[in-house]
Parts: sequence; structure tokens; C-alpha cells
Amino acid sequence: MVRLPYMDGFYELRPSKIVALAKNYAEHAKEMESDVPERPVFFLKPPSALIGPGEPIILPRMSKRVDHEVELAVIIGRRARRVPREKAMDYVLGYTILLDITARDLQAEARERGLPWSMAKGFDTFAPVGPRVVDKRELNIEDLEIGLKVNGQLRQLGRTSEMVFKVPELIEYISSVMTLEPGDIIATGTPAGVGPLRHGDRVEAWIEGIGRVEFDVLAEGSILC
Repeated sequence: MVRLPYMDGFYELRPSKIVALAKNYAEHAKEMESDVPERPVFFLKPPSALIGPGEPIILPRMSKRVDHEVELAVIIGRRARRVPREKAMDYVLGYTILLDITARDLQAEARERGLPWSMAKGFDTFAPVGPRVVDKRELNIEDLEIGLKVNGQLRQLGRTSEMVFKVPELIEYISSVMTLEPGDIIATGTPAGVGPLRHGDRVEAWIEGIGRVEFDVLAEGSILC
């Protein structure tokens, strides 16, 4: 569970699942040497991967290459099953920032062998969120700046308008496959510029209208973690 500021109080993030989109920005698909999909491609991250502001991203010993991916996260507010896109936004509570941290070497190995990405995406601390939850009524998400810096160096910069599949389409498609429960999170994909993280790094991510959030990066077993 992660507790984030929301309106005049707090919201406790307790998702039953985190549904994350792959290749939902064309330039990111290109940098991953992949085609833009004809329909949404999604995978699951475990809720145990969630951390909030002030907690570090831990680089697991099992991976030699861990990457950052900044994403707009959609938080579901009502139980959603087979929802048409025209009504999809009625099921949204609000938005936050999520980093889809990825063990890229383990993902590449899994892809080559035709295996799922669960390990590469699912380590503890691989879903940092924050700094707050913004109510859907307070923010138009159609064209927001989204970016990420590592140690002050710009790595990722894009706009939510560059999404291949927009949020209503995503909710329609995902809810036709699995029921979305209140508190579930949809991570809507990342713009180009993903890159490696190293012990001692400081990650800063932002989305216009939501704010900025920072996380330290530590190697598993380091003194500070």
C-alpha cells in the first residue's frame, strides 16, 4: 500500500493489479526496435512492486541492466467490465506518475526465449508512484508534458498526446479481457529515451499538472538499503 495526497486528504493505493502498456508511444517502440502494435499490448506488474516518495528503487543482483520508464498512471474508481470507450472516463478516479522500472537484460532474455516478462517487470520497488493523486475533474490529460531526468540530465521528454492508444481505448480494451477493480492502476506507456539506472542515481520524473517526484537508486545489499 502507498498513501498519496489526494484532494484535501489522502488516497491509499491498494490495487488488485497494475496493468502496464507496452509500445504505446511510437518513438519508444522504434527505440526498442519494434513495430507499433495494431491493438494495445499490455502486461501485469505486481502490487508488491509499489513504492512511494521517500523510498528507494533497489537494483536487484539478478540484473545487470535496469532501466527507467516514466508513465501517466490512471487510477480506476469504479468496477469496470466491458466498458465502451464512450463511457470509459466515468470509471476513472484520477491520475499519478508511475515509473515502470524494468530489468532490461532479463526482459531481452525472456523475449528471445518466448517467455513472459513477469520477472523483468516485477521486482520489489519496480513501480514507484507519486507525488500525489490528481482528481480526474481537475486535469485534462490529452496533451501534457511528461519527462524524466537522472542526476539532472534529461533522459525522457514527450507529451501524452503522443500515445498510440488513448485512455478511453485502453479502458475499453483491457476491461474486455479482465475486470478492473477500484484502485487498479493502468500505466499508459512511456515516451522514448529509456535508459539505465545505477547505484547512487537520483531520478526525477514529472507530468504537467501532477507535479514532480524523486527517487534514489540503490544497489541491493548496499549499506543504505
